[in-house]
Amino acid sequence: MLGQRILSTRRHVTTQLWQRRLHSLRTTIAAGAPVDVHPEVQEALVKNRPVVALETTIVTHGMPQPTNLETARAVEGIVRTQGAIPATIGIIRGRVKIGLEPSELEYLADAQNTSVVKTSRRDLGPVIALSRNGGTTCSTTLIFAAMAGIKVFATGGLGGVHRGGERSMDVSADLPELSRCPVGLVSAGVKSILDIGRTLEYLETLGVPVVSYGTDDFPAFYSRQSGFKSPWRIDEPQSAARILHTQHQLGLANGAIFAVPIPEEYEAAGAELQAAVELALEEAEENGVNRRGKEATPWLLKRVGELTAGKSLASNIALIKNTARIGGQIAVAYSHLVKNGVDETATSSSSGFTPVTPSKTLAEPTSSHISPDKSTPPSAELVIVGCAAVDVTSQAQATSDATLAGQSTIPGAVTTSLGGVGRNIAEAAHRILSASPQQTSGKSIVLVSPVGKDFFGRLLAEQTERLGMRSDGLQHVESARSAVCNMVLDGKGDLVSGVADMGIIQSFAGENALDAIRNYRPSLVAMDGNLSPVAMQRVVEYCYANNCPVFFEPTSLAKSERILPVISSIFSKAFSHRPPISYVSPNLLELSRLYQAASSEPYELTAHANWWSAIDSMFLSSEFRMDLEHLARRSTSDQGSSGTLGFLVENGVAQMGINLLPFFQHIVLKCGNRGVLVIFRTSPNANGRAWAQERTNLKERQVVARGKDGSAVIFKHYPATVVAEAELVNVTGAGDTLVGSLLASLVENPKVFEESSLALDRAIRRAQAAAVLTLKSPYAVSPQLSDQ
Repeated sequence: MLGQRILSTRRHVTTQLWQRRLHSLRTTIAAGAPVDVHPEVQEALVKNRPVVALETTIVTHGMPQPTNLETARAVEGIVRTQGAIPATIGIIRGRVKIGLEPSELEYLADAQNTSVVKTSRRDLGPVIALSRNGGTTCSTTLIFAAMAGIKVFATGGLGGVHRGGERSMDVSADLPELSRCPVGLVSAGVKSILDIGRTLEYLETLGVPVVSYGTDDFPAFYSRQSGFKSPWRIDEPQSAARILHTQHQLGLANGAIFAVPIPEEYEAAGAELQAAVELALEEAEENGVNRRGKEATPWLLKRVGELTAGKSLASNIALIKNTARIGGQIAVAYSHLVKNGVDETATSSSSGFTPVTPSKTLAEPTSSHISPDKSTPPSAELVIVGCAAVDVTSQAQATSDATLAGQSTIPGAVTTSLGGVGRNIAEAAHRILSASPQQTSGKSIVLVSPVGKDFFGRLLAEQTERLGMRSDGLQHVESARSAVCNMVLDGKGDLVSGVADMGIIQSFAGENALDAIRNYRPSLVAMDGNLSPVAMQRVVEYCYANNCPVFFEPTSLAKSERILPVISSIFSKAFSHRPPISYVSPNLLELSRLYQAASSEPYELTAHANWWSAIDSMFLSSEFRMDLEHLARRSTSDQGSSGTLGFLVENGVAQMGINLLPFFQHIVLKCGNRGVLVIFRTSPNANGRAWAQERTNLKERQVVARGKDGSAVIFKHYPATVVAEAELVNVTGAGDTLVGSLLASLVENPKVFEESSLALDRAIRRAQAAAVLTLKSPYAVSPQLSDQ
């Protein structure tokens, strides 16, 4: 009883603190203050996801162009790779931006934009009132991070007490701000141009915890050691998160500084850089710059860069990237503390984050999506995450004068149809399952895709429901345009021009996809290559950790590589013979691109020890290679002469497939009119023993190699179905239909690849038959699939 009472009291206190924090921003916006919260940041705060604040003075006053913009983008990317959302804070035309659009970041980084003011607390009123542009210093970034409820702020170096500060009283506004903003500031210590000893004494007076990360020494920006010891040391992000959370529980208004030393490889340059710092300080004393307030620090850093021929800039970039990495990890750890029940009430509906940008009044949060039913949705066997689009096709009449097309409208036909790789795959799987003799319901499939709250978004939802498909996975995004592909064809049907508006899928947050996967609890997840690498990473890492197989459709040559960062991440974290991706369906060009990119910088996955171990365990003998050479002599088709399978060996297709098996367990290679080649490796457990008993059968176009551990590597070729040229109507959706059919087979029988060669044969041949129906149909997915 006493424990429950204490827990209840603690929850009440944390709820009050959370509400007080949010009330600050609500009150500010409701009062008409020009503060805009980026929708991605807003949604992350609503759902208590990790967010890292970033300043913009580094961009506007700290680095030369274009390094400033390149570094800012890189730092945002690093924060994302840690699993957090970057919230770069700046002021544009008198409006505070908590989270910047790429164009806004470019605007602030433009060296020709001389109106940008280095904005500290004292400058906020004038800069905003006069509609100026501002790069936020540490102090102003702390203010707005605390106002928004962002718990972590990553930067390069903290300001402090200047040399001679005991006489000049020149003390950075960063220090007192840390005493009244409950934010963890992650930096490489304080700038080495400052009086570090007096800065630490002043922080002690202000009651701000000073904690070194991974070292006992307090770092000095360019150097890992300042000659001063920190009062506290931690070695992992979870400890930093607990410190911040404890201060939050106690109601303390101050923040904390987490001092992260510069990476060791830059330590050797530290002594040379510090000598340049001392010389620059002497020059500043002589020319009076040290008495010119906020102009002093940018001048000193620029002068140090000149004296070191740019070496200081390289070190500066390295330490900023390093603090962003650690800051992202701390933010993720803090979010986990809250989500795992340490502060369960912090995200209760009574205290939800609800700023509406840029309205002066606040409404209930929509999380950027419609969700009329707050209850847990029905589960789904298959979740497909990808693009849903509307195709608008304008074709001129055959008799139209083509010379008028560029100057005026001409007679023709305009048609609309549903498209998008993910949507096409979902429709094909739905139609096939709905018609399945096994009576597997098409309702077991959910398409998860962002659509706009516009005409095309409503059209996609209505037509999806009309097909009998579930539409509850479509996430309607405020202030975003639905994906649309507008094509203009001439009278012969050839493409003249077109516009593809696909930005909405690129900005689709990985957390949104994860929420859907958690809600639907699927046994299989598929995704197309239109997703951003960050979204892919969130999906794949979650599925891998929860043993949920992932099917990846590369979509295009350029987008096929997007899967490699997450493969690299998983591959380097822990060794397992279980590949990160269970199924992949490239064409020949995409297979080659995947192999070349995986083997080259920056991934070099085929040089990884785990890759070598996986390849070695396959135990591919000379007999296997000879069998492949014999298979390569077979014709691509059993129906007349149409060339041989020589490309398997001559073009290195077989070798590339083998080398990719440690990353993709099953490769379904779409070879166009040469058919389908399936390359996969069975697990050494009971599921794969049926194949371990199979042997090479060249008549059946099948090659089998048994590994040392009881696994098997299988190559099996399926000739293409011959389709007369006169019957070909549409080639754009055949590949999507084939993938949709395979997914339907996997829903019906998750062991279809491992069970036996007969089960695999049925699945591939059904998929090929489905693709042929779409080739003969004017639609992206043939309606006749429902009659199969």
